[in-house]
Amino acid sequence: MWDATVETLYMTVVALLFTFIFGIMLGLLLFLTDRGQLWQNKTAHFIIGAYVNIFRSIPFIILIVLLIPFTRTMLGTMLGPSAALPALIIGAAPFYARMVEIALREIDKGVFEASKAMGATNGQIIRKVLLPESMPALVSGITVTAIALVSYTAMAGVIGAGGLGDLAFRDGFQRNNPEITFTATIIVLIIVFILQFIGDYITNKLDKR
Repeated sequence: MWDATVETLYMTVVALLFTFIFGIMLGLLLFLTDRGQLWQNKTAHFIIGAYVNIFRSIPFIILIVLLIPFTRTMLGTMLGPSAALPALIIGAAPFYARMVEIALREIDKGVFEASKAMGATNGQIIRKVLLPESMPALVSGITVTAIALVSYTAMAGVIGAGGLGDLAFRDGFQRNNPEITFTATIIVLIIVFILQFIGDYITNKLDKR
């Protein structure tokens, strides 16, 4: 049980780190290339938006199967916690990117205008206005994404990624041992509650309202 918990935490934390980085990048590009924004570019916005919409819409279990050839080529195997990371990141980053875009759209336009009037460069606006002003919403979004990733790891476990999902399915369901399935479920719930608590705490600390 301990090993399965560690595997679940490993998949969640590593995938969450890369999801946060790529999600911020994609979300910023989605926002900045839109009409009337700093890097307005209709073609780039369409391509990025299409990528986000496509991968955000594919059910995760199907995405894992579709990425098996890619995962096997890149890592040499399709089994184990590390093999699940490409699918976890590719599945979660677009989901978070859309949250990032929404968070950026909620920033008061007056803040933009004031920054431009003061002669701030595009880079300064991104670093000192966009990201700081949207940080509470970004943390709230990554909390939701983290919880989604925990459920993704459970699904990945069913097809050989390990973790609590694999334990609940293989040792619990297939061997008719409901105690293991129940215990694995309780541990997953505890992880989710902890993630939600940490996310809410940080969000409240960052929220200046």
